[in-house]
Amino acid sequence: MHAKISLPAFISEGMVLQQQTSASLWGKALSGKTITVRASWDNMNYSTKADKEGRWRIQLKTPQAGGPYFIVFSEGNDSLTLHDVWVGEVWLCSGQSNMEMPMKGFKNQPVEGSNMDILKSTNSQLRLFTVKRHSTLAAQEDVEGEWQTANPVSVSEFSATAYYFGRLLQEILKVPVGLICSSWGGSPIESWMDRDMLQSFPGIKLPQTEEDIKEKNRTPTTLFNGMIAPLVGFAIKGVIWYQGESNYDRYTSYADLLVAMVNGWRMKWNQGVFPFYYCQIAPYDYRLITPHGEEVINSAYLREAQLKAENRIENSGMAVLLDAGLEKGIHPPKKQIAGERLALLAFAKTYRIGGIVADSPVYKDMTIKGDTAILSFDRAEMWLTAPKGDLENFKMAGLDKKFYPADAWINRSKVYVRSEAVKHPVAVRYAFENYVEGDLYGTEGLPVSSFRTDDW
Repeated sequence: MHAKISLPAFISEGMVLQQQTSASLWGKALSGKTITVRASWDNMNYSTKADKEGRWRIQLKTPQAGGPYFIVFSEGNDSLTLHDVWVGEVWLCSGQSNMEMPMKGFKNQPVEGSNMDILKSTNSQLRLFTVKRHSTLAAQEDVEGEWQTANPVSVSEFSATAYYFGRLLQEILKVPVGLICSSWGGSPIESWMDRDMLQSFPGIKLPQTEEDIKEKNRTPTTLFNGMIAPLVGFAIKGVIWYQGESNYDRYTSYADLLVAMVNGWRMKWNQGVFPFYYCQIAPYDYRLITPHGEEVINSAYLREAQLKAENRIENSGMAVLLDAGLEKGIHPPKKQIAGERLALLAFAKTYRIGGIVADSPVYKDMTIKGDTAILSFDRAEMWLTAPKGDLENFKMAGLDKKFYPADAWINRSKVYVRSEAVKHPVAVRYAFENYVEGDLYGTEGLPVSSFRTDDW
């Protein structure tokens, strides 16, 4: 019998708790009653009282990764036992459709190689929780969903980007890994922020009543309220994020919004500056979704905003996907690349595994010698390379601000650029188009982001 004690959906059998931390567990009981919690890893009793609304919260010290454990929640003669509880690494995975896209793909939109990966996916040490879509004006206390063990059935329905991230984490760290995916296709970043996070953006119209929610996935604050707020306080190692396509036409505010969202989430969780790793949106021909007669907006400006945000967000990293886009599809199939590049960031920056490189080289500065521009790069200790052959994505402009195709070649960690059409170069752009196939890499195999030397 356990009618008097209730727990959120994500505090349940099959869950993973973050290791070696003070993990919050909470729920509801009768007002004023004493709740006692005992975990099998230490057999200590932790007690607290339910407040006048029946809410209670308790902190448990978690051990090193391991399991399975059980946790007993008691109130008088009433008790509830959760079995199959593991302790390991917990990551929150959020964003829009490229995070939501399941391993089985969308209709007519595959995930590359997923069928065989689904077949081989059974792993008792990898646990998956998908938050059901919920858009609402008021912050919620619970979500719908359940913890599932990785197997072909559960993995086929789970986020491909998150799965590839978690699979590699589990393989390398050899500890239980729990992934909580809270994402919704077509959602702008404003939907994943609450009122406090958006207060410095007066141009954003906030909903005042439920009737103001005209588009459930596109209304500011509503997805935070329904799909993030209930999770706040559940101990995590960090966050991975894949979003931006729905903000490509409002790129000027995106870096500020992303900084505000990350700061806001960290403040809500109150567990320090946890890691935040995100994907730069992949190349795609946005003409395909631009209404006839309207100007086609260059999504390279949004990629640029994401690149700039990396320097403004402490303990962060960006996975560049310039070589993993799809010209005629906004959902590129190369999700293993996305997930594993996010995992590389975690291995290098969070888990401190030496000998690997997780950051793409990044443009530093330009000097002009005659008709040639010489570009320097940071994070290119092993120099640069063009594994696909010639560099075909560089353009150059003079004082007239007209860009022409340019020849480019690599010398160690520098790129030299010149164009027959530009005798006196002023600016250079690399891959600064909606759809490109990135061809400039660090020697370690990570692509350089699109960039420009100008601010025109």
